Amino acid sequence: MNSHIQLRLWPLAALVVGSMVGGGIFSIPQNIAASAAPAATLVAWLITGLGMLALAFVFVNLTLRRPALDSGVYAYARAAFGPFMGFGSAWGYWLMGVLGNVGYYVLLMSTLGHYIPAFGEGNTPLAVACTSALLWTMHAIMLRGVREAAALNQIVTAAKLAPLLLFVLLVALAFRADVFTLDLWGQGNPALGGALEQVRGVMLVTVWVFVGVEGASVYSARAARRTDVGRATLLGFLAVLALLVAVSVLSMGVMTQPALAQLKNPSMAHVLSHVAGPWGGAFISVGLLISVSGALLSWLMLASETLYMAARDGTAPRWLATENARGTPSHALWLTSGCAQLFLLVTLLSESTYLSVVQLGTAMVLLPYTWAALYGLRLAWRGEGYGPAETAARQRDLAVAAVAVLYALWLLYASGLKYLLLSALLYAPGALLYAWARREHGRALFSRREWLLFAAMLAAAAVAAISLHQGRLTL
Repeated sequence: MNSHIQLRLWPLAALVVGSMVGGGIFSIPQNIAASAAPAATLVAWLITGLGMLALAFVFVNLTLRRPALDSGVYAYARAAFGPFMGFGSAWGYWLMGVLGNVGYYVLLMSTLGHYIPAFGEGNTPLAVACTSALLWTMHAIMLRGVREAAALNQIVTAAKLAPLLLFVLLVALAFRADVFTLDLWGQGNPALGGALEQVRGVMLVTVWVFVGVEGASVYSARAARRTDVGRATLLGFLAVLALLVAVSVLSMGVMTQPALAQLKNPSMAHVLSHVAGPWGGAFISVGLLISVSGALLSWLMLASETLYMAARDGTAPRWLATENARGTPSHALWLTSGCAQLFLLVTLLSESTYLSVVQLGTAMVLLPYTWAALYGLRLAWRGEGYGPAETAARQRDLAVAAVAVLYALWLLYASGLKYLLLSALLYAPGALLYAWARREHGRALFSRREWLLFAAMLAAAAVAAISLHQGRLTL
């Protein structure tokens, strides 16, 4: 690895914020209101905030307790469950990054589609041609170096936060308590269901907007100081959580829940138009374009880095560990961009929308998150990495990791059978790269337990493929 690539606190924090703040926040007012009334929204944010905060603390703790594991999510799964599960975590996280990028490209073009009909929902031939050009522009920026890309990401992150902060300020000034409390629990709208159903619906919406909280951990090997990784993770998470809660809750004080639920996305634009006039909608649309562009760069960086780290540790083929003269993991980047291009063509053929692509991407990241949370729980349970005088810290970390595990398992359940099957279909081809790497190092392909896991994955992938062919499962 190029030893001159050193990232400090703010570039690392910008990676966390930049990867979390993409396009999802601009649709939050409508997405939340379609699922819940104000009171249930507050409860859901409390639960989601605690669950994701626990997961963020797990990443911080693992960074400090296991400093030798310097490649984030992938390394934790490998340390806890062996090389096959480790590679699977890297592969799933990488695919999530690829799919996240594709989803953002679709959203970007669908936003322009409000003004230029030829872009449609972001999956027309013109839209795919334009997104392909943008993809390879981002690719060229990354080839110029990780440090340069991280510096540009800082600038873009600051630029995309400006419209969000202005939205919060203007909507807060227009907030009316009587509008917010008009139907606190949604009793006037039976379609929302009971309070528990509303809370569950909101929590499903929020999964994607929090993906990226581990961004600094992925780049921990390039951090100038180890402590900056933990600080960047918490700073980024708390900043984004505050923004998300403010945007969704304050919107319910200027427009009623039924009115918000009927808005087209990006719904933030329509909320600000309601408060400040037509210029507000145009301003937010520009902010969305900047925000999504920044997220594209963040996720291209994170996805490429994950495969590079797996190859550097011998879990993925050696050729993916190649860096160019500027310290960019160039071969991993080419594979990432090439697969993103392939998925863009798939959106054209299958007419996939932003939501369908993002939901599949979310399903891909749930297993890596679960393995990391379980590893954090195991460390605290066994006391690995803790000194004799750290009993209180160990008990605290054990409780936090237990909350993170429960939250991750609930998300797996909530994602539903459809996306678990589709994710198995995407996990299966990764076994070829894993087999390639094992052969390069002269190692046995699988242990007995790993053979069972591989067989289960193939069975799930076969069910998904047959169901897709028969039309019982759709992308």
